Amino acid sequence: MEREENRVMLLPAARRDRADFVTAMRASADLHQPWISPPVDGEAFDAVLERARGESFEFMLVRRRSDGAIAGYFDLSQIIRGPLQSAFLGYGGVAALAGQGYMSEGLRLLLGEVFEELRLHRIEANIQPDNERSLALVRRAGFVREGFSERYLKIGGRWRDHERWAIRVEQWQEARGEEGYAPSRWSSESA
Repeated sequence: MEREENRVMLLPAARRDRADFVTAMRASADLHQPWISPPVDGEAFDAVLERARGESFEFMLVRRRSDGAIAGYFDLSQIIRGPLQSAFLGYGGVAALAGQGYMSEGLRLLLGEVFEELRLHRIEANIQPDNERSLALVRRAGFVREGFSERYLKIGGRWRDHERWAIRVEQWQEARGEEGYAPSRWSSESA
């Protein structure tokens, strides 16, 4: 199954995506530095796929519908059930398609997956304060800044400060009603 928006699809990553993903991430190294360190070789990609076999991690690709090109990825980590019903969000775009709105569309699809299918209550994104593109992405999606964490994550060999942004299901539902866009649709086709 896949989630579709007008221009993009959100699909679970699979082994067949390995070469395309690695090529896209290597070509996007300048866009990602110093913010994130996505898998940039086959072994690292395979490790992420293996991690996604568990119940606490999801790894999804944003693909452009017109040609299937990878526009980016999202991962949900530390999916916690029980009374918390929460997860952490990670993501990265593809440099060649940056600034064209594909990741915003993909994030709308992901939020539908998170709140409608996975039935989570909240997701959190931790973003370095100078990462303006990433901050703009979560703001557009309705995330709210909840705080600041000094030396939160070690990226590129350095402990880096991060802002904590989150969205709860109630906020997502309210934003959907105000914006007037229809709920995400499921397609029975598989890519």
